[in-house]
Formats: sequence, structure tokens, C-alpha cells
Amino acid sequence: MAAQIFSAITVIIVGVGGCVAYFWGANRLVDIIFPSRGVQGAAAIDNLRRQGMIRPWLFVGPAMIILTIYLIYPVIETLRLSFLDRGGVNFVGLANYQWAFGDREFRNSILNNIIWLAVVPAACTFLGLIIAVLTDKIWWGTIAKSLIFLPLAISFVGASVIWKFIYEYRGEGQTQIGLLNAIIQYFGGQPQVWISLPFWNNFFLMIILIWIQTGFAMVILSSALRGIPEETLEAAVIDGANPFQIFWKIMVPQIWGTIAVVWTTITILVLKVFDIVLTMTNGQWNSQVLANLMFDWMFRGGGDFGRGATIAIIIMIAVIPIMVWNIRQANKETGGH
Repeated sequence: MAAQIFSAITVIIVGVGGCVAYFWGANRLVDIIFPSRGVQGAAAIDNLRRQGMIRPWLFVGPAMIILTIYLIYPVIETLRLSFLDRGGVNFVGLANYQWAFGDREFRNSILNNIIWLAVVPAACTFLGLIIAVLTDKIWWGTIAKSLIFLPLAISFVGASVIWKFIYEYRGEGQTQIGLLNAIIQYFGGQPQVWISLPFWNNFFLMIILIWIQTGFAMVILSSALRGIPEETLEAAVIDGANPFQIFWKIMVPQIWGTIAVVWTTITILVLKVFDIVLTMTNGQWNSQVLANLMFDWMFRGGGDFGRGATIAIIIMIAVIPIMVWNIRQANKETGGH
């Protein structure tokens, strides 16, 4: 543990220090090559103009290089592999795509993803909005928000391990250490292996992601609610509107753009959900989703680069329209800036 902590601290120091050294050194080099001090007239103006043209690229350039290496190239390579066979050598055309839409497990994964998409974004956004409104009305609202936001700081694997203990099942005659089964047994019910119940186990897994992402939705929507002019709310109260009417007819319409952005952001996350399913069920008991199916085909059972890449491309195609729409909505919220 000590070695891991030391390694993490070292990486942080080296990483942050390296960034500081790079930007300081790069700016210093620009000042040396194109000096603006000690130079008179047009030469000084030209050097300042050149500095202004180069300096933005000192910040953007490394990010563009990293994106090219770790995002653009992998996308192109994945697209290429999707047209190749199992070993990624022989061209097979659209055979992998034909297999995907004819495969029963692939269709089941799509169905599970659709269920996740129908439940998780809606639940997170709704709960986040309700909590944001309620916590603004109580004196200990900041404490409540901090507690609700806290799960977002936990990794998906860590959160899954926590909830695995909640859903834990022990055999008949043994003491149930899982919180849910312990409660059910206390009230005379029959303990269950919750994560192995087909169809319903998807909802038990969704609860984990809802628990994590509700804090994100709450923070964003709380900020949007504070941007509603007080005069509008006061006018509604004077006109006789009750709290329910103020919420649905004044608050929600004024932050609808933010609600949509939060909804679509969580939707993109759900399309890529992987860690929770892998940790909790490993895709068993009909809980498989597309990202886990891609992982299985790409890295397990000897690996099938063609089919794994095909599923990855299908996930990307599903994400892109939502991402584009999300960016446009965010631009509208900020006035295009």
C-alpha cells in the first residue's frame, strides 16, 4: 500500500511538474526567438504578432497530439479491423456486421442497453432535479448535497463492490450479511440471489449507476436553478401559484436546456457502461450489455478482432448523434461562446 501511495504521489509530482516546466520553457523559448523587448518599431510589432500566433498552439498542440494518438488513430484502426476476420488479417467486408445483427446475444445486449437508456438517464435527472430543489429549501442543504455527490468520487468498480455487499446472498441456514437480504429475512421474507434474477437483475445493476450519477445531475441542475431570476418566482407567488405550479410551470421550463444536457450526458455514459456489469455479473444471467460483449469478443476466448471491433464501431455510431446534439445544446446554453 505504501509503495502504491508513493508511486501515485510521484506520478502526480512528475506530471504536474512536467507540465509546468513545459509551458514555462516553451513560452521562454518563444520570447527568446521572437523578442518584444529591446526591439524597436515594426520588428517589435511583428514579433508580438508571431508570439500571439504561436502561444495558443503551445497549449493546444500537446492536446491535439494526444487526441490523435489515443482517439483518432484508434477509431480509424477499429474501423479497419471491423472489416477483417478473427485474426485481423483477411478482408471479410460486411460479414461482421451481418453476424452482429443476426446474433442472439448481440440482440439481447442491445435490448439490455435500451432498458438502461430508458431508466437510468430519466431516474438520475429526475432525482437530481428533485434533490436540487429540496436541498435549496433547508439549512443543511449543503451537507446533504455533499453526501449525495460523494458517490461520484468513487470508481464504478469500487461502487460495484459496495453494492455487491448489499446484494450478497448466503445459503440457506446461514446468516445473511447482505443488507438487502438481511432486511428481507428480518421481516420474514425469503432471501434471493438478486443479481442472478433474469431481467430484474438489470434494474439492480442500474441502481448502482443511478446512485453514482444522481449527484452529478443534482449539482448541474442546482446551479441552473440558482440562475432563475428571483423576480420571476416572486411574481408567481404574488399571482397565487402554489409550489407545485412554480416548480413545473416556471422552474422546469426555464432550465429545460440544462435538463436536456444532463439527460444526454448520462445517456452517453449509459451507452458505454461496462465496469458495473463486469464487476457484478460478468455479463451472466442475461445482463450482458454491448460494451461487455465487445470486451468478451475482443479479449476472451482467444479474441476475435473483427467482431470485437464491429461492436465497438456500433457503440460509437450510437454515441455520436447524442454527443453532437449535447454539444449544440450546451452551446445554446452558453450563447454560442
